[in-house]
Amino acid sequence: MKKIKIVTDSCLDLPEELIRENNIEILPVLINFGDKSYVDREEINLKEMQEKIEREKVLPTTAQITPSRFEEYFRNALNEGYKVVAVLMSSNMSGTYNSACIAKDMIESDDIVIVDTQVITSAQGFFVLKACELRDKGFTAEEIKKEIDAMKHKMKASLCFESLENLVRGGRISKTAGAIGTALGLRVIIGFEDGMMVAKDKIRGNKKVLKKIISDYENSNPDKNEPVMLIEIVSPEIKAELKSYLEENNIKYIETTPGCAVGIHSGNRVCGLFFLSK
Repeated sequence: MKKIKIVTDSCLDLPEELIRENNIEILPVLINFGDKSYVDREEINLKEMQEKIEREKVLPTTAQITPSRFEEYFRNALNEGYKVVAVLMSSNMSGTYNSACIAKDMIESDDIVIVDTQVITSAQGFFVLKACELRDKGFTAEEIKKEIDAMKHKMKASLCFESLENLVRGGRISKTAGAIGTALGLRVIIGFEDGMMVAKDKIRGNKKVLKKIISDYENSNPDKNEPVMLIEIVSPEIKAELKSYLEENNIKYIETTPGCAVGIHSGNRVCGLFFLSK
């Protein structure tokens, strides 16, 4: 049986120690400030990017991973005697998945298996970890894809965006809606639908936000054999309350922070949960 490499893009948003422990290989997206591009995770991190946004008053863009970069990686892995399982961000939110498919077609190898997770950030990271777990249990590349495909529709999200500033600057909502949300103290609750992140609700106040996130989790018939992903950018109050809830109820969780690609649109003061239902 051939060895298997698990590769993903830099939107997986997992702690570095888990990436190292599981031998996860990452192809980074590019973060573009005008004509200047930075390699995500290698040449720029979230803190540096946010400081640059504030200093230059410019919201950067991301560039998907090109077919040629996937082709180079795939060929090198195959030449080393590996099969490859690429576990990638939602095809409805980026062209990266399609780039990988083009590269696979160019190489014409059945030793490349590509998974469209239909999610992004730490929910994607969850499926990357699941692929590693299955690899280590001796599953074949095709079996890993089959298992993840069967789980994708079970992934749920309940995320609070406390600041609407970057959503406005990125054109995700109107300036009027952003101004109203700020004035009224509204928080937007985000979830997944058809491979996209969508607004599920608008709530005023941290206590109601916390109650909503917890009720979303409890009402989802969660699979408590799988870890919850607790994600946060500079939202210590909600994070502390969510950690207390998870720990008091003996719920396994992994703390994560979004990287640059997600942080471009989220801005600061984001917190919530990704979790798998049964």
